[in-house]
Amino acid sequence: MNQELKDFTVQKVKEYMSVPYCCAEAKEAGQAFLDALGTDREAEKTKALIEELELDIMPVDQMIDFAKSEAGVQVFGAEEAKNVAAHGEEIKAAGRKYCDCEACAPVEAILKRKDEILR
Repeated sequence: MNQELKDFTVQKVKEYMSVPYCCAEAKEAGQAFLDALGTDREAEKTKALIEELELDIMPVDQMIDFAKSEAGVQVFGAEEAKNVAAHGEEIKAAGRKYCDCEACAPVEAILKRKDEILR
């Protein structure tokens, strides 16, 4: 991985890791990746990072379904759940494939460049 791509990936990993509601598995994979930079485990941990992020990113349809569910109402509150669902419908209509929250957006940016990152 060239330095520009490494810097990009590190920045995006730190962005999503700083989000309080980012899942623990993504944070763990991110930290393992950061810890492995410059070591003989870098390629292994980079691959593990990508695999974990592919599992964790929320597709927009799942975001909408969750916001409309009872669990979504419990997490967001009734009014905010409606807002989240409406926002999901808007971004889906605009062609987005994934949730655009502050955790998912940097993950999506990494995944868009995964072929470059994994070379």
